[in-house]
Amino acid sequence: MKLLVLGATGLTGRHVVDAALRSGDSVTAFVRNPAALADLADRVTLATGDATSLQDLSATLPGHDAVISALGAGNSLTSIRADDLFTRSSTALVAAAGETHVSRLVWLSSFGVGHTLAWSSIPQKMIYRTLLRNIYANKATADESIRSSGLDWTIVLPTRLTNDPAKGTYSMGDRLPMKGNPTISRADVAAFMHKAVHGSEWIHRSPVISD
Repeated sequence: MKLLVLGATGLTGRHVVDAALRSGDSVTAFVRNPAALADLADRVTLATGDATSLQDLSATLPGHDAVISALGAGNSLTSIRADDLFTRSSTALVAAAGETHVSRLVWLSSFGVGHTLAWSSIPQKMIYRTLLRNIYANKATADESIRSSGLDWTIVLPTRLTNDPAKGTYSMGDRLPMKGNPTISRADVAAFMHKAVHGSEWIHRSPVISD
């Protein structure tokens, strides 16, 4: 496949790029700073742009089979404040995909966003309703706009992300039982997202994934 990867320089996005390259896919990395992927300059197509810009996305999307969005807010405490990154990027991406007829989208969100808050354990709820409240509200709005977009979407809902090595095994389903504050590695999330974009099993579904 010819894949456009958003958030390609991020902690999860880089794993997505690596998984796609290992499988033989053609990758366009959509980035603000091409220098951040200088080590892959001879293996990927670097597209410079803003993931919240309809103009930038519309100029880059034609010719691709699918989009994988691994956009994230980062790990710093300042990144968890209210931010409209996800609503702005989803709005621009849905519009650009409609204009360019690229219908397949795998979008990274988080467990605890939207309706999945009700499925959370008590420790998870404490975190989601306090520390992550604002950013999860923004993600919830973005996720709903994607679900109503008419695209062939998959919204991936991982539990707490870690930088541990991939295990290669994890649980996935439309709903999973939660106890404590379970985790999953970014590498395993990336592998799942890459696998999902190549199949139809998870189209119009929001899989929860966790160790």
